[in-house]
Amino acid sequence: MLTPRQRLLALLTLCLTLLAAVPAQAAPARPAAAARNPVVFVHGYNADPGVWGSLRADLRADGYADSELFSFGYDTHQSVNEVLSGRLAAYVDEVRRRTGAARVDLVGHSFGSLVSRWYVKYGGGTAAVDHWVSLAGPNHGTSTAWACALWDQACRDMTPGSYVVKNLASGDETPGAVKYATFWSDCDEVVNPDSSVPLSGALNTPVGCLKHNDLLGDDATSAGVRAFLRS
Repeated sequence: MLTPRQRLLALLTLCLTLLAAVPAQAAPARPAAAARNPVVFVHGYNADPGVWGSLRADLRADGYADSELFSFGYDTHQSVNEVLSGRLAAYVDEVRRRTGAARVDLVGHSFGSLVSRWYVKYGGGTAAVDHWVSLAGPNHGTSTAWACALWDQACRDMTPGSYVVKNLASGDETPGAVKYATFWSDCDEVVNPDSSVPLSGALNTPVGCLKHNDLLGDDATSAGVRAFLRS
């Protein structure tokens, strides 16, 4: 017959054996951080990278680092298809090399929409671009470009029916697996007609009565762009 001391030791031994048999529960895994592409901004005609100050600030407030935001600066009086889209392609390749990102998001304003679209459609950009955004882009041409078309190649590229406009509109306007979005105003004094901006196959968002350059600093437009980049 076991003594009280022996019974207590036997009970403790049994408890320790049972505890050792229970598998340890792994700590809950932390959710992985959401993947985020670097953003490349492409300004419009007669402009410079400084036009993106407001949207860059909004993206930084959303958590983007300066090292994830890039502004392509270029001479806006040159040819979309022969010069500028190739330079944008080289710039995007450099951004991808520096960041290690497989893809980038492109955000263009006005004439920058044609430069970035040509790169995506004809310059291999479908393999390197995830989201493409056009703010007030003359995607089907604008009659106001006739005012400077006589002496300026970029203006000729923006005229309705130009080589650039016709080729961008041929076949699929939104090719590849790229996600496309446009934002357009019904009070745009530069893009005429207003219906030039939307593209078949894109998320086309009217922003109300804003002037051409006002889309760059409009809070609602910025919110729409940022939501699209998260999609």
